[in-house]
Amino acid sequence: MEMVKTLAESLTDVRSRIDAAARRAGRAPADVRLMAVTKGFSREVVLEALAAGLSLFGENRVQEAEGKFAGLPGAWETHLIGHLQTNKARAAAALFACVQSIDSTHTAMALDGRCAERGTSIDVLLELNTSGEDSKSGFRSRDDLLAGLDAVRKLARLRLKGLMTVGPLTDDSQKIRASFSELRSLFEEVRAGLPGFDTLSMGMSGDFELAIEEGATLVRLGTALFGPRGTK
Repeated sequence: MEMVKTLAESLTDVRSRIDAAARRAGRAPADVRLMAVTKGFSREVVLEALAAGLSLFGENRVQEAEGKFAGLPGAWETHLIGHLQTNKARAAAALFACVQSIDSTHTAMALDGRCAERGTSIDVLLELNTSGEDSKSGFRSRDDLLAGLDAVRKLARLRLKGLMTVGPLTDDSQKIRASFSELRSLFEEVRAGLPGFDTLSMGMSGDFELAIEEGATLVRLGTALFGPRGTK
């Protein structure tokens, strides 16, 4: 019978793997941020993660995050990593430090408008669908994303910080690596003219080491830290 790891054990293992992947790529491990993806996990798991020293969290749904993070103690930051429905833009503007999943100018404009109502600003990443899978969100092509980027740059309440993608659902490491390489290439092309454009969010529990080797500055891990969803 396989022993279930504690969060402390999983965190030690994950940090060791991040360190090794960064060093393989000739990078400093400190240049890779670890996001704990708590979608599908309870508020108690978030409290345990905070106690373990984690402070950056990712959630897929606005409503789930609202109930889970309200009134939590300590210093922490939550990002929306799932698709943002425009009718949830007001709540998202109030709850998240960053929306990583901007996938259209329509969504960006809705979020900008809600931030303007609040008198606040918010960080955003643009999501590119590098896998071509219909089940995934994101701008559908490089050209679409670049057009969206030009539009977002004109929105006063959105701070454009980088790019995000979800790798393809496959065991083929070459296809996964190609997906991440595509986004890194676009990231490097864009950031030359954008101060503060410094976040390349890619890699999840099954592929984060490949993502780091291809240049990820932020990896989004759920089951690698907390185990299978539905168990906590």
